[in-house]
Amino acid sequence: MSNAVDTRTLEDVSEPLTPVSRQERKLRTRQALLDTALELLADRPFATLSLREVAKGAGIVPTAFYRHFASMEELGVALVEETTRTLRGMMRSARTDPDTYQGMISASVATVHQFVRANEDHFRFLTRERYGGGPLARAIGVELRLFSGDLAIDLARFAPLRSWSTEDLHMLADLIVSVMLTTIVELLEARPGDDAKITGTAEKRLRLVLLGVPHWKSA
Repeated sequence: MSNAVDTRTLEDVSEPLTPVSRQERKLRTRQALLDTALELLADRPFATLSLREVAKGAGIVPTAFYRHFASMEELGVALVEETTRTLRGMMRSARTDPDTYQGMISASVATVHQFVRANEDHFRFLTRERYGGGPLARAIGVELRLFSGDLAIDLARFAPLRSWSTEDLHMLADLIVSVMLTTIVELLEARPGDDAKITGTAEKRLRLVLLGVPHWKSA
């Protein structure tokens, strides 16, 4: 008779498996579809992606795809939202504490740098599809407007900007977002060792944009 201990049995006894609910399984499969699509999009446009290959990569039959997304376009929009909404939250947190323009600039650039480096596949997808037309480009446009709107609200708390009109605050926010988008593209195309130079240039660009604030006469 063998005296070997079945460690798997001991693990099962000490850490009983928790039943996974149907809703949790559905969420996991939905995320698997998103992750698979993003992996397949590493070096190709979204229009070339097929439902069948995404379903296969996620380990489900093609017909099961429709339990999670009504179409491939809906999946693409979900990918857009997954990236931009998380970044919006992180950027808002980065702007919560700094009381000066320079503090806000440094915190925002550092956040963008860290988030892009941690999610390069997401941002390659976004920058590739931004001008591709159709539902994805529209979804990216909506998210960028929301991003700019959040920033305009935060800018209004700085003393020199409190008297600015809403239109002018959004104009300034749009300029800042444009600098950030340029920085994202540069980070994605960077050679090893270029990050410090790119983030430094981003801070200079933002300081240049904000130099005009004291001299602007808002309507």
